[in-house]
Amino acid sequence: MKVGIISDTHGHEMRWTLAYEKFFKDADLIIHSGDVLYHGPRNPMLEDYNPAGLAERINTSPVPVIIAKGNCDSEVDAMVLEGPVQTPYAYVMIDGFRIVATHGHTVETDAEKDAMAKQLKADLFISGHIHTNVLEKRGNTIFLNPGSPALSKREDKRSTVAVLTDEKIEIVDIDDGEVLMELEIGK
Repeated sequence: MKVGIISDTHGHEMRWTLAYEKFFKDADLIIHSGDVLYHGPRNPMLEDYNPAGLAERINTSPVPVIIAKGNCDSEVDAMVLEGPVQTPYAYVMIDGFRIVATHGHTVETDAEKDAMAKQLKADLFISGHIHTNVLEKRGNTIFLNPGSPALSKREDKRSTVAVLTDEKIEIVDIDDGEVLMELEIGK
């Protein structure tokens, strides 16, 4: 199993493309935890802001893409994305491994995330929204925020995504491929 995990692309087509080409093209599935196309009024617009181009890349991806709705994802975004934009979360089961993906803007605290993960019996709970990385295990659940490949709020501004395999989860810098965080999953 290989799952690409991404969040907060905010319409930046080339950052998606870089992540896809380097880390996701041989994945079985891609999970996007929201804020797919629109850059949002508080975010700077990078040179490659092209929501129509990003929508086309997602729509034509040979790897299936599961999307959880973010606070910047609108009804019109859902109209141009061919797969459903799921709300308030997306739920995926792979080989008995339960994955919940939500954007995170409605469950911001660890206590809220813990409660939701427990209720849904999540093995992996993915959120985005804050554009910074989280990778930790609390109780029986792994909590992951892959960060953002386009609008990082990390102190070092590194652009990141995550990759899940049968053995581990890695958060990687999409520009240089460096593994920044890693957790064995012990399925």
